[in-house]
Amino acid sequence: MHIQSDICIIGDGAIGKVAALGFAQAGLKVSLLSPSRVVASAPASTAVPQAWDARVYAVNHVAHDLLSGVKVWEALDASRVAAVDAMVVKGDTASVLAFDAYGARVGALAWIVEDRNLNQALDAALKFASNVRMVHGRALSLQANAAAASVQLDNGDTLSAELLVGADGGQSWVRTQCEIDFDYRPYGQRAIVSNFACEKPHHGVAHQWFSPAEGIIALLPLPGNQVSLVWSAPDALADVLLQESLAQLAARLSILAAEQLGSLSPLQPEIVKSFPLALIRPHSITAARVALIGDAAHVVHPLAGHGMNLGFADVAGLIKAVSERGADRDCGDARVLSRYARSRKEDILLMQLATDGLARLFGTEFEPLRIARNFGLNLVNRLPVLKRRLIGHALGKP
Repeated sequence: MHIQSDICIIGDGAIGKVAALGFAQAGLKVSLLSPSRVVASAPASTAVPQAWDARVYAVNHVAHDLLSGVKVWEALDASRVAAVDAMVVKGDTASVLAFDAYGARVGALAWIVEDRNLNQALDAALKFASNVRMVHGRALSLQANAAAASVQLDNGDTLSAELLVGADGGQSWVRTQCEIDFDYRPYGQRAIVSNFACEKPHHGVAHQWFSPAEGIIALLPLPGNQVSLVWSAPDALADVLLQESLAQLAARLSILAAEQLGSLSPLQPEIVKSFPLALIRPHSITAARVALIGDAAHVVHPLAGHGMNLGFADVAGLIKAVSERGADRDCGDARVLSRYARSRKEDILLMQLATDGLARLFGTEFEPLRIARNFGLNLVNRLPVLKRRLIGHALGKP
């Protein structure tokens, strides 16, 4: 079978799904390729619908607007979404940097959304997207010529489109097929994620601690007296933490956050996940009739919580470039792709420099740097103009 479309998207994560909905809303015919799956029905007794997903995202205003535009935000289970009203960042001394929604003149700094909640809403929207065709299979090869890009699948089918979009993650198959080189540097850390109940109300405040010995610890507000942990721990410490029980991990966190949150206890059922952290910088986010978005285009340290938001901004930028292409150009025209790449260059570079720089700065115990970084946090906290610039960038609206 030969499947023809205007846009072919490789990757069925949240970024790929949002892109499919956005392009379909723009009146384009979209094919969305996801891996073949065998879905087995779980026995009712093992289903735990109340469990909180360990993987959450801090969705900023650009992402919120994009999700609202494709009618997905309203479809989220609002009872499982928490607004971030303030954020407090602490260094390894008494240094503090604090932001709040009131000072930023917005209703919320961000919203904490579970991966499962987001994908369920996206899947529901895709069922009613008449311009989107879901295709299941494994891609074997990719070719591009002056007229189209085409992908050969393992079942013999061929997908062809004016523009092929790689939304297939940090280990992108599309990026490899296009022979796009990239810089890769592991951080020697793993992100450990889990959820906890807290004794005291969190009041919508996200807390983050920087420590050279223990890494970067973030506790993000969930609905009710509950928080989500993202601990970017050095590999040796991560090994220890993953061998401990969640009750022991909760005890560690309770010592750190006692003043703000009181004692912590694991949510039931107990769920903990971990994944290695690295910086991935492709040398280009476009190739002939191909555009990369999301982690295929960039992987950054999660300390700022903006990896997913960068991906959503990619989607918005690519849809804008394609929508404004003009009647004499097709979706994969080289000038369209060049416009997309230029529009994303500064935002991606700034986030890479900021996250990588902070991870390096707070990962050293060299005394002059330790003094400088903590002085810098306190200084920024006392400079309203600079502080507003940082808040604006975090919101996605600098």
